[in-house]
Amino acid sequence: MKNTMKNDMKMYGCDIETFKESVKNSITYRFSGGAMVVAGLMSDAQEMMAHGDSDSARMYLNRAKALVFDMMDGSMSFGPTK
Repeated sequence: MKNTMKNDMKMYGCDIETFKESVKNSITYRFSGGAMVVAGLMSDAQEMMAHGDSDSARMYLNRAKALVFDMMDGSMSFGPTK
């Protein structure tokens, strides 16, 4: 496994670029926007924390941050794209 993939797995629990592409193709992103996707990831993290799974919660929060950074640099949209 390449170093980048190992780092992605530690930080995000997935290949982050593949994850971002799946988000961009999702109905939620297209019709509700990136902010709603981030809110959903944060809600999932809260639920994981409530059940004692802090490592998964950390990964979900890292995914949310990666999306926010892409929204801040303009490569993704906060609002609906359709």
